[in-house]
Amino acid sequence: MALAQRWPAVILSADSRQVYRAFDIGTAKPSVADRQAVPHQLIDICEPTETLTVADYQQRAQRAIAQIHYQAQKQVHHQAQQHPLLVGGTGLYLNAVAKGLKIPQVPPQMELRSQLTTLGQPYCYALLQQVDSAAAERIHPRDQVRTLRSLEVFYVTGRTISSQQGEQPPSYPILYIGLACDVEKLRSRITTRTHDMIAAGFATEVAGLIEQYGPDLPLLKTLGYAEMQQHLAGEISLETALALTVQRTCQFAKRQRTWFRKEPRIEWFEADDPDLIAQVSTRVEKFTRQLQVSV
Repeated sequence: MALAQRWPAVILSADSRQVYRAFDIGTAKPSVADRQAVPHQLIDICEPTETLTVADYQQRAQRAIAQIHYQAQKQVHHQAQQHPLLVGGTGLYLNAVAKGLKIPQVPPQMELRSQLTTLGQPYCYALLQQVDSAAAERIHPRDQVRTLRSLEVFYVTGRTISSQQGEQPPSYPILYIGLACDVEKLRSRITTRTHDMIAAGFATEVAGLIEQYGPDLPLLKTLGYAEMQQHLAGEISLETALALTVQRTCQFAKRQRTWFRKEPRIEWFEADDPDLIAQVSTRVEKFTRQLQVSV
């Protein structure tokens, strides 16, 4: 928020759950005040009963960025010129935009997935090895999600997913900024956030979602919502739900760190550094000056 106000920028959410309406507290969506202070996009763009694929997100994000760039070109001599600031923790969303991932345009085939699932993961993986050995080499034998997706694409298109993947990076330059945080401090932040969710009415939010969409809504099986749903069903105590949410969020954060540490272009800054905003702002200003020179 501070960076977006200084730059200025439009914040584009790269969070795979903030795209869904009504899932607010558990996804830590920006407040109404925040959205009034800084323009936000790619939040609340589909219903919880819909499925937003990575390809869908990529297309929406690319259109939003193109529009921001177009407006910036029109205002090249105007101080209000804005820049896109892609923010979030869903690595695949970020890569889809920043790396221009080529994604097969195949929506989820639920009936086909169900049929494949009944065959069992070992059989499906062996099948994948036969039809797309290149994909099988990249996928762990126990990774059911990616195995099913690869088979799904093959049976729908008649072509392997490997032959349809690749990268087509955007023509515009990108500055990658990452926030590093000590593991213990991060756990403390996660614990505080989880308790703040409860204080903000998270239980009421989940109860309302169950009432409106039913307990089997896939989004209610995701982090935070699943634990609260168990509590509301009387299966676990609130204390246990909180503990499990903290534990699983920490595990998720660890996987995020592993994912992002593999990206060499990210420039890391300490999240708890009192000069964080000044440091990042200086780096961004240097980046924008380079852009102006190149233009």
